[in-house]
Amino acid sequence: MGEPYGAWIGKTRTVRDIAAAGPAARLAATLDRDDRLPAPGDPLPPAWHWLYFLEAVPMSEIGPDGHAKRGDFLPPVPLPRRMWAGGRFRFLAPIRIGDEIERTSEIVDVALKEGRTGPLAFCTVRHTIAAGAGSCVIEEHDIVYRGAPVPGEAPAPAQAPPDGAAFGRTISPDPVLLFRFSALTFNGHRIHYDRPYAANVEGYPGLIVHGPLLAILLLDLVRREQPGATLGAFSFRAFRPVFDTGPFRIAGKPGGGGLLLWAEDNGGALAMKAEATFS
Repeated sequence: MGEPYGAWIGKTRTVRDIAAAGPAARLAATLDRDDRLPAPGDPLPPAWHWLYFLEAVPMSEIGPDGHAKRGDFLPPVPLPRRMWAGGRFRFLAPIRIGDEIERTSEIVDVALKEGRTGPLAFCTVRHTIAAGAGSCVIEEHDIVYRGAPVPGEAPAPAQAPPDGAAFGRTISPDPVLLFRFSALTFNGHRIHYDRPYAANVEGYPGLIVHGPLLAILLLDLVRREQPGATLGAFSFRAFRPVFDTGPFRIAGKPGGGGLLLWAEDNGGALAMKAEATFS
């Protein structure tokens, strides 16, 4: 990987959208919430800005994995497998239904590393989402690129989740849930809906539950447990994939001046860990 990826650091792109009610209503239904229909002026729940700024890439510009081909905004990393590794948010002001919103994205880092199973590339993108005269959300999004699966490759060692959960839910990740979230976020990544591709090309035992969906479910758990609280910051890190081969659990407890949250895969291993603090 001799490409000078440093040339991509500092690259920016700005897109605009409207925080329409329809996508928010459909995500609420997908999460099995009994919310009333969103109305103009209602605040958008944390991280639901992922429903907007969706990239309408022509089919002729789609790569074999269902993502847009690299080399336009994101660097042209040749490693074939791409995953959402984690992210960090600061919530400065609410985005409201009906707002005209703007997202400015900047590539802040590209790093090449050697992992347990071969080369890795990490790309961090900072998104600043604004409505009206000020910024509402600052998000840093970590992407990891990995090599093709190696026959007989051992999975990453499992880590135990935190103990002492104070609250939690069990989620059944059926293909309809994964399809609906892919549709809501216009995510064509085939690992979430194309079982033969996920198994035969990328070597996975099932469809993968979206990293952003796990994060949304953890944030939704916060809303269910503390419905009147105002979130100030949220961070999450993915440890291992969650597959649709069985139910998984999300849980949390007080910690770190806020809440410690996590997702366990269907074998009970730590899949994602997150922290939420309130303003």
